[in-house]
Amino acid sequence: MKKLITLSLALAFVFPLFAQDSTKTAAPAPASATPAKKKVWKYNPNRANDHFMIQLGYNGWASKPDTINTKGIPRSFNMYFMFDFPFKTSPRFSVGVGAGIGTDNFYLDKMTVDIAGRSSNTLAFKSVDSGYFKKYKIATTYLELPVELRFAADPDNTNKSWKVAIGGKVGTMLSAMTKGKNLQSKSGTVNSYTEKIKSKRYFNSTRLAVTGRVSKGVFGVFGSYQINQFIKDGAAGAGSPLVDIRPFTIGLVISGL
Repeated sequence: MKKLITLSLALAFVFPLFAQDSTKTAAPAPASATPAKKKVWKYNPNRANDHFMIQLGYNGWASKPDTINTKGIPRSFNMYFMFDFPFKTSPRFSVGVGAGIGTDNFYLDKMTVDIAGRSSNTLAFKSVDSGYFKKYKIATTYLELPVELRFAADPDNTNKSWKVAIGGKVGTMLSAMTKGKNLQSKSGTVNSYTEKIKSKRYFNSTRLAVTGRVSKGVFGVFGSYQINQFIKDGAAGAGSPLVDIRPFTIGLVISGL
């Protein structure tokens, strides 16, 4: 009888343990993380196509001799009509080709320069203490053909995305002139008139420059650097440092592409 009671108690303790093990469910295995899908950009022939590019910048002369005195803020203004050709296999990249006008204004301080060669066969910048113009500048205008390799972070929304472009431009000089206003002496204004002298005699008629820009939306910054000589070889005399001058521009750009 005691054995039967002992066996009954043992079974009473064992069965609940087996019941617990049998009803316990295993925790589900964690689902593997779904890999992020890389967006595939598709060629969109109807993407936005902003044709105008406007640049306003600071114009400087690299390798300018110390004998040339300047004042004020030299300025550049460029405006181009551009065509954009996206790559069909990689539409975030495109090539931009266009045409437009580039203008530079470089200001001198108490100096004159005879760009027409009326008094000399070589170009020379001369300092003057009297008989100088209060405002005096060299202004050049080019017809230019820019070419860019472009990258847009979001080619379907270029008016808001980041954009980068590198390239170059070739230009032909349309005009070059000096413009002086208000003739001065040591005692003050002598005559309030404007003198304009136009001549391309001493300047290279062709401009070759490298360019680059970075934009966010329609606004950005740009830079350009002329790689060929601004002044003709031999125009300023043998060994003159003037032939080393290379104009450059940095500034703001407005463009949707």
